[in-house]
Amino acid sequence: MEYFISKTAIIYGKVSIGKGSTIQENVILGSTKDGELEIGENAIIRSGSVIYSQVQIGNNFRGGHNILIRENTEIGDNVLVGTNAVVDGDCRIGNNVSIQTGVYVTRHTVIEDDVFMGPYCVTTNDKYMFYGAELKGPIIKEGARIGANATLLPGIVIGRGAVVGAGAVVTRDVTDGEVVVGNPARRISVSGEPH
Repeated sequence: MEYFISKTAIIYGKVSIGKGSTIQENVILGSTKDGELEIGENAIIRSGSVIYSQVQIGNNFRGGHNILIRENTEIGDNVLVGTNAVVDGDCRIGNNVSIQTGVYVTRHTVIEDDVFMGPYCVTTNDKYMFYGAELKGPIIKEGARIGANATLLPGIVIGRGAVVGAGAVVTRDVTDGEVVVGNPARRISVSGEPH
């Protein structure tokens, strides 16, 4: 058998599943919308998860229980999306990314390679919070690390190798290598400086 799909999983529309993948109980893959769901090799999608059509997932994907991944999302290789995490569509996620338990990735977010997002951190995309406003998620650059329960405001850029401390509320761009903490987040050091 090239892959395993539980008898209780539900598949809608065009879904391709790579060799060595496991789809556990009560997973829903695809939707009645046009488009295809592509899942690479050696994926594990745990029980209760929902992944829409118009999603591309690379090899060695690991999903926790009850994850939601919505349409127009591209996910690279070796990515973890933890239990109860939500990727709300129109997102680009690179390779070797770790999205921990309970993370919310809002629409129009870009996450580059080698990013770590700690448990229950939140991205936002609606600066003015009214119907019809332009939605713009954050851009998280290569190798950045976001601490647990941090909040990233709409449209900000987290620089390469930057660190956002646990519980921080990030209201402005964070430069490459910068370490920020607090509410609002403030710089405490830059890579190579003592903390």
